Amino acid sequence: MIPPARLYYLALFATLLITLSCPAMSNGSRIDKLYHPYVQPLEHEFEFRALGEENASVAPGDRTKARLGYGQAISDNGFAEAYLIGEKNDDRDFHIQSFEAEGLWQLTEQGEYFADAGLLFDVESKFDGDLTEFSSALLLEKEWGRWSGTANFFGIYEFGKDVNDEFETALNLQGRYRYSMHFEPAIEFYKAQNTFGIGPAFLGSYPFGNARKLRWEAGLVLGLDNDTPDRTIRTLIEYEF
Repeated sequence: MIPPARLYYLALFATLLITLSCPAMSNGSRIDKLYHPYVQPLEHEFEFRALGEENASVAPGDRTKARLGYGQAISDNGFAEAYLIGEKNDDRDFHIQSFEAEGLWQLTEQGEYFADAGLLFDVESKFDGDLTEFSSALLLEKEWGRWSGTANFFGIYEFGKDVNDEFETALNLQGRYRYSMHFEPAIEFYKAQNTFGIGPAFLGSYPFGNARKLRWEAGLVLGLDNDTPDRTIRTLIEYEF
């Protein structure tokens, strides 16, 4: 019989190999928040996050995208969340364009193996067209003293009448220094078919007692190629209770 620890590492290696070996063909920036592989039992949350893109090179113009969501733990190791997504381009007003649902499954207890692991599943469907996007991701996190390293390995599939069926892979990385509960500086890296960027981020949280907490994140990602927006500002505010 194969020991559980060896099965764990074999599963991680197989998932990484499949994800990184798949072709990348889809369009659009893949800059977003970094996901962590943890679930807090009985937790509920409201989340708002926004992305502002500034691009003056290949496709001049600005774009703002925002998500408003509600989520809650559905088991000791499962969490589900739903979002409404809106977008504003230079040539139109802000409007709600799609609905998104995601689920997170925590695979390991914190500190049980070399790295903590989780799986993320996500589906997004547009209201004003026939386009659906399904994605899954392996979430890994490792701590070294006050430092934390987080990796998200995505496989993304788009299908529908308004798009050629496409598959893409994406890699998001974050190195974070846990200076204090209220302030954690970080560096983030994003790589996908039409995304190649790096930049600083800052995170923090403020507890209110009775298991209530306000979390915030802010980051600036600089594009490293002509396909990535020159500057992307990402923000997140999350109220947990």
